[in-house]
Amino acid sequence: MAQHRAVLAPETATVRPPGVRSGPIAILPEDSAVFADAVAEAGGQVAELSEHTRGLIWLSYARAAELGDVLAAHPQLAWVQLPWAGIDAFSDVLTAHRRDDLLVTSAKGAFAQPVAEHALALALASLRVLPERARARSWNAVPAGESLYGRTVLIIGAGGIARELIRLLGPFASETVVVRRSTDPVPGATRTVTTQALRNELPLADVVVVAAALTGDTRHLLGAAELGLMKKTAHLVNIARGPLVDTDALVEALRSGTIAGAALDVTDPEPLPQGHALWTEARCLITPHMADTPEMTAPLLAERIRLNVAAFLGNGPFVGVVDTESGY
Repeated sequence: MAQHRAVLAPETATVRPPGVRSGPIAILPEDSAVFADAVAEAGGQVAELSEHTRGLIWLSYARAAELGDVLAAHPQLAWVQLPWAGIDAFSDVLTAHRRDDLLVTSAKGAFAQPVAEHALALALASLRVLPERARARSWNAVPAGESLYGRTVLIIGAGGIARELIRLLGPFASETVVVRRSTDPVPGATRTVTTQALRNELPLADVVVVAAALTGDTRHLLGAAELGLMKKTAHLVNIARGPLVDTDALVEALRSGTIAGAALDVTDPEPLPQGHALWTEARCLITPHMADTPEMTAPLLAERIRLNVAAFLGNGPFVGVVDTESGY
């Protein structure tokens, strides 16, 4: 059976910087045999956290604050591997403990294929009016639904998810427009534009896919003004982070028919509370942050760990290097 693989932008790899010394590696806050095996396969040594520890694999997103205590108590740590592509939960910790001899890597690009697959599924479901159809309790023969073939898909973000989604959209002959911070073209995209052009592109898109990192600059990247620029026939898909979209503005846009539909794997707040207006919005499909599952991600994270342990030992480049100033 074919397996998922990482999808990486070229700028996510780097050789071991001078001053980063290798040594024993700790796995916290709880050990994992799968990831310990990945360390051993690369030639690394797993040991309990001590003054001799040089590498740290941190496996909890929910316990991000505890990482700060570990970094403060162990300034000799030279490399930290984080468990997910998004590092927004760790941003304050990484800012507080930023230093030249500490390298941080994430899982950016590692989970791109399953997440991009989910994004495609959400886009198709929204276009085909499946949220409303799934809630129906009687036969409705009124024709409804749009085809993805030949449509313009605007992808906000240029990481692995965007690159894999572009590949998946190939058979649909879609026009794919990528919005990113730099002017560097994204391979396979019809066009690549900068974030300054976002408002110019929103009125042209049939599907808008949010696949950007959550930073201080991107919170509520899509608010009432941006949603108001979209076509009334357009659909919004968010598989990145909930706060990238202003939830109140989205509720109003769906209620008023400003946009045709939304499909969300992430929400703000998250979990979305019972009784929230989005649960009963007929044109909104919600999946509970399940674009990937542990069964999908475990082997992908293990491979990322194996590669980065090898890099830590001086045998190749680090993959998924985090720019702590940019926040991804």
